[in-house]
Amino acid sequence: MAKVIKLRKGLDINLKGKATKETATVKCPGEYALVPDDFHGVKPKVVVKEGDAVKAGDALFVDKLHPEVKFVSPVSGTVSMVERGDRRKLLSIRVKADEKQEARQFDTKGDIKALMLESGLFAFLRQRPYDVVANPEDAPKAIFVSAFNSMPLSQDFEYVLQGQEAEFQAGLSALAKLAKVYLGVSAKQTAKALTEAKDCEVNIFDGPAPAGNVGVQINHVNPINKGEVVWTLGAEEVIFLGRLLKTGTVDFTRTIALAGSEVKAPKYYKVKVGQKLTTLLSEKLKVNSEKSEEGSVRIINGNVMTGLKTSAEGFLGAHATEVNVIPEGDHADEMLGWIMPRFSTFSTHRSYFSWLFGKKKEYVIDARVKGGERHMIMSGEYDKVFPMDIYAGYLVKAIIAGDIDRQEALGIYEVAPEDFAIAEFVDSSKLELQRIVREGLDILRKENA
Repeated sequence: MAKVIKLRKGLDINLKGKATKETATVKCPGEYALVPDDFHGVKPKVVVKEGDAVKAGDALFVDKLHPEVKFVSPVSGTVSMVERGDRRKLLSIRVKADEKQEARQFDTKGDIKALMLESGLFAFLRQRPYDVVANPEDAPKAIFVSAFNSMPLSQDFEYVLQGQEAEFQAGLSALAKLAKVYLGVSAKQTAKALTEAKDCEVNIFDGPAPAGNVGVQINHVNPINKGEVVWTLGAEEVIFLGRLLKTGTVDFTRTIALAGSEVKAPKYYKVKVGQKLTTLLSEKLKVNSEKSEEGSVRIINGNVMTGLKTSAEGFLGAHATEVNVIPEGDHADEMLGWIMPRFSTFSTHRSYFSWLFGKKKEYVIDARVKGGERHMIMSGEYDKVFPMDIYAGYLVKAIIAGDIDRQEALGIYEVAPEDFAIAEFVDSSKLELQRIVREGLDILRKENA
C-alpha cells in the first residue's frame, strides 16, 4: 500500500484562468528551436551548420564535457539558424520543419542508458545536487518522478495521462533498470496508472504547494547526503521514453496548459518541445499584442511561479508544461495603495478583507513586485511555506554570504530554485530567492568540480 505523507507547510494560491479539461491542436509552425539554456549545466558544442538537413532525433548539439549526451531536433527539416549572442554564446538552434516529417529510427533492444543518450532523452534527466543535466558517469541511488504540480495554473497530469497509460508504465519500467524509482502522487489523484504503478515505489503527498516539487518529495522519502546523487525526470518525459520504446522514434509532443487571467479560453494544447509560441498565442489573448492601449501582459514560458518571461516570438521551453499569461501591471493605478481596504486583492497576512471569502475565491495577480528590495528580516515567514527539513532563511543568508561550509550543513545539496518559489512570493524583503539559490548552486558546483 502506498505511503501517505501529510505536508502542512506551504501555500495554495488560487489564480483566475485555470485551463479547462479540453484539448485542442494548433497549426504546426514553420520553425522550431532548441535552447541550450533550458538544459542547465551544459556547455554546448554545435554539431550541425546552417543548411543541414536533419530528422527528428538527430543531434543538434552535444555537451562538451560529456559528448555522449546529445540534444536532438524535435522535428525533421533544415537548420535555418545557429543563433549566438555575446561572446558567441549559443542562444538557440532553429530548424525549419518539413511538411512531411521523418524520424530517425533507434534500436530499442539494447541498454536503456545508451538508448537514452543516443536518442536525446537522457538530456531531460536532471540531478540533485545542483539541479543540472545528469552526468551519465554517475550511478544514482534513486530516480524520482513527480506526477503532479501543485503550483497555481499548473498542468493537470492526471488529465494529460489519459490514453497514454501504457507508455507511462513502460517509461517507469525502463527507468527501474537504472535505479530504484520513486513516484510521487497527489492525494487528489485516483488514476490506477498512478496509484498502482509497477516497478516503482508510490508515495502519496497530501498538502499545499510546493508539495508537487520533486525536491520536497526527495526530502521526505530519501534525503540526499553529501556525495550521493539522485536523478529526476518529469512525468511527461517518462511518457517520451515509453513512446521511444514502443515506436523506436522520438516524439516530443506535450499536452500543455495555456492558462492565466489574460487568456480568452484557457485550455490544453498539443504542441512539441521548441514550438514557436506565436502559433499557440495568436488570437487567444484578451489583448491583441503584448502591449496595447488596453494594457500589457506578461507571457511566461512555464509556470507562473517558476517560469521565464518571454515574448510571443519565443519558443516553448524543453521542460515547460504550461504557458501562463498574466497582467504586467504597468498601467495599474490603485487609489491609496495598500491602505485601501480591498476585497479582490490576495494577501497572506489578511491585510485585505478578501480572506473573508475563503479559499475558493479566484484572484487576478499581476507581475508587479509591489515594493523594493530591503534587508532580510528573520521573521520565519519562509519556514511557514517551506515543507522541507531545512532552515530556508538561514540557507539563503549563507548563500548570500558565500559561506560554503554553512550551505552544505544547511542542506543546499537537496534544493533547487523552484523549491523557493512560494517563499519568494511571500517574502516581505522582495529578494529574488530563486536567482540567489541558482547562483549558489552554480558556485558550489564549480568549487566541487
